[in-house]
Amino acid sequence: MTQFPSSLTSPKGACQGCQQSAPLGFDFAFAYQPIVDLRDQSIFAHEALVRGTAGEGAMTVLEQITDANRYRFDQLCRTRAIAGAARLNMQTHLSINFMPNAVYRPELCIRSTLEAAQKHNFPIERLIFETLESQQVDNYRHLTNILREYREFGFKTAIDDFGAGHSGLNLLADFQPDLIKLDMALIRDVDRDRVRQAIVRGIVTICAELDVTVIAEGIESAGERDFLADCGIFLMQGYWFAKPAFKAMAQVLPEAWAR
Repeated sequence: MTQFPSSLTSPKGACQGCQQSAPLGFDFAFAYQPIVDLRDQSIFAHEALVRGTAGEGAMTVLEQITDANRYRFDQLCRTRAIAGAARLNMQTHLSINFMPNAVYRPELCIRSTLEAAQKHNFPIERLIFETLESQQVDNYRHLTNILREYREFGFKTAIDDFGAGHSGLNLLADFQPDLIKLDMALIRDVDRDRVRQAIVRGIVTICAELDVTVIAEGIESAGERDFLADCGIFLMQGYWFAKPAFKAMAQVLPEAWAR
């Protein structure tokens, strides 16, 4: 298992902003949804999706986040997602969403993540950190700095919901993550929509030149799956393959692969 510098695992390393974070004041759990690899019908990763303690939807949790408890929530998301994956004996990558506005100093705010990976013997090279392209970010230079720091630690990085916001290409120009996840609004009925097809093909071409792997999320039909595969996208996520499983890893049924 990777050994981490004591400066990162020592409680003395906390920055002032982190020390001032308010208690969370509510509880939450996770569901896990697979990201499949169509090439060999395998599971590439599972995304940790926040849920209420009884499996309630994400918004029942997210609507309770404030500026005061944002940091604590972001930190707990990381550690609980890793702990849950370890309990499930997850052997794939684990994808965790993070909140850029909750990170004060990446090298210090990552400490609890490293501790959780070490405690649960979860390899850090199998961790993916996703940032939402559609989320309002106060400072894009700060965001790209976070992503670069995470890559240096050995994590994979991803831009989620690519195409949903207004600044995705600018962000991609400043930092090339390991992965981008095409927003489901671009994916919906793409096999029947000439405009969406052109946009998707363009993004695939750009990412191929930049050595960025594309994931398509929100797949809900065989037609969407097959068009995207023909475009060269083989990592996919969506209800067509499996819905998120609460505190469990969902099974992909054989018919989801059939072409």
